[in-house]
Amino acid sequence: MKIPFKGYVAGAGAATDLVNTSPRVRSGGDALPDSAALERFLTERGLLPEAARSAHDLAQVHALRDEIRVILESDEDEAARRAGELVARAGTGPRLHRDGDGRWHWHVETAAGASLADELAVVLGTGLLGALQTLGHDRFRPCAAPDCDGVFVDTSRAGRRRYCMPELCGNRVSVANHRARNRERT
Repeated sequence: MKIPFKGYVAGAGAATDLVNTSPRVRSGGDALPDSAALERFLTERGLLPEAARSAHDLAQVHALRDEIRVILESDEDEAARRAGELVARAGTGPRLHRDGDGRWHWHVETAAGASLADELAVVLGTGLLGALQTLGHDRFRPCAAPDCDGVFVDTSRAGRRRYCMPELCGNRVSVANHRARNRERT
């Protein structure tokens, strides 16, 4: 399959998003409990629009999620090795293809018959390798929220991201800090 590759930021971001769907991170349980949730996850990120989804795919994507977490928690050399293994699963290499307007776009290509999880591994692994090479290993981080076990790749320009899900973890910390300041004033 020929999969449009929107760059390492999108790939590393999707890897971060996938890892943080885990019940280990989310207090409300698994954010990918069924094939419909997996379909929404992939569709929202523009990933693998042509692939068929099944319950077996869901189990494989859950296993991939755990592998990506290990990569994000690994030292630099181990992260590079493991992300490279993800790409090698079904990847036949990146390619440039022209769109209808003649502009060049990157695609990652996968072997015929590759599973959904292996195709996803190629895209996410490519994103992680790109982030590692471009931004450095210090951008693979644990969430700074005291009650969160999330991990992420900071692809922000400034490199100051602190939370795996800023809208959730960052907001919780801000609210807690605000309440603590108000208690000190009274």
